[in-house]
Amino acid sequence: MNKKRDSQALLKARNYAFLLLKFRLRSEKEMRERLKRKNFDQGIIKETLSFLKSKSFIDDSIFAREWIEARLKKPLGILRLRQELGLKGIDEKIIDSALLQIKEDYSEQVIVKALALARLAKLKDLEPNKAKQRIYGYLLRRGFSPEVVIDTIKQL
Repeated sequence: MNKKRDSQALLKARNYAFLLLKFRLRSEKEMRERLKRKNFDQGIIKETLSFLKSKSFIDDSIFAREWIEARLKKPLGILRLRQELGLKGIDEKIIDSALLQIKEDYSEQVIVKALALARLAKLKDLEPNKAKQRIYGYLLRRGFSPEVVIDTIKQL
């Protein structure tokens, strides 16, 4: 009887995990938290996660690359991406590796300059110093490095 209940709970947990994965990839930590929130037993969660990992449905390094790719379209800075991946429970080594791969094709200076110019056009009616302060805050909140932001604002 107990074995049957466990196998039913395991099936339920896997189905729920697949439902979540239908929408987007998940990190291992995210999946664990979602299963916990649905009140699955620790053993069931552990078994479900090991099944998902063994079948490559969950892979934090793939998740990190996909997350970065999607978030760069926004565009966001490296600092913000690092922070978001950390919150998703991704290991520092995986984050470093994924960010290193994108840095080759990613120029923060070019993106910051384009964003700053676009924002400046929207703020053209404001006093120049106030506009620069707002642009500075905007770019920092998007996770761009302060050095690049300051250099770009000096050029405006």
